[in-house]
Amino acid sequence: MNTNITLDSHKTRGHLACIFTIIVWGTTFISTKVLLRNFSPVEILFIRFIIGYTALWVAYPKHLRITDKKQEIYFAAAGLCGVTLYYLFENIALTYTLASNVGVVVSIAPFFTAILGFLLLKEEKPHIRFFIGFGIALAGICLISFNSETEFSINPLGDLLAIGAAILWAFYSILTKKLSSFEYNMIQTTRRIFFYGILFMFPFLFIMDFHITLEPFMNYTNVLNFIFLGIGACALCFVTWNYAVRHLGTVKTSVYIYGVPVITAITSALILHEAITLVTISGIVLTLIGLFLSEKRN
Repeated sequence: MNTNITLDSHKTRGHLACIFTIIVWGTTFISTKVLLRNFSPVEILFIRFIIGYTALWVAYPKHLRITDKKQEIYFAAAGLCGVTLYYLFENIALTYTLASNVGVVVSIAPFFTAILGFLLLKEEKPHIRFFIGFGIALAGICLISFNSETEFSINPLGDLLAIGAAILWAFYSILTKKLSSFEYNMIQTTRRIFFYGILFMFPFLFIMDFHITLEPFMNYTNVLNFIFLGIGACALCFVTWNYAVRHLGTVKTSVYIYGVPVITAITSALILHEAITLVTISGIVLTLIGLFLSEKRN
């Protein structure tokens, strides 16, 4: 009886962790948009994860002792897929195709996660409701994303990079599920992933537009946005996301990604005063229905 109560408690916290994470990640669009005035995408990426990594050391200043050196491979792979390559693919895709295209394509990550979870982790085969919900949510995300665009545009390279980002996030979800089985402290686990993510970023700093000066940091708005992205969106949200994956599984956690465009649309209206049209509202409703269907089994 007590075991069931404990499991239910962890699942409830897992769902709350997902909701919190998606709300924060959905608002990062605004902070990133502000920072792009003075920083390149790779500069923002590197600085925010350095801040996040430092914050995790401050929060839990204990060294992680690995019991099996082979486990380092999973930490390194998670850092490469979920931190370095995912964000680079997404940012580079934005330079070749519409932001709305990237938003829609990256949102198919739960589909790849469900397939990989079934094939690699031997998790339960995705139910038909998952695929129905996926289709409805994707339709809603399309309405939200393309509502502000004058026309639909296809760029093979940009869209392929966005698909690559979605697949990378699916692999990251699978890897974090494997890491959770090692039962290390969640903050230490996330910090180790960040370490490898930052390490793999260094080669890209030399070949991409990376040139940091002190002048932009004299603007307190830039500093506050970096604090939000580093401590909130990176350090805190990666911990809560990994916690959710541990207790809910990869598929149930990943479907919450559908909520990111919804939060972005709402916060853009509230903070940037962008108009919410009937089409946007319809998209939000469809996306939430799709999320509910994908999440519920019976």
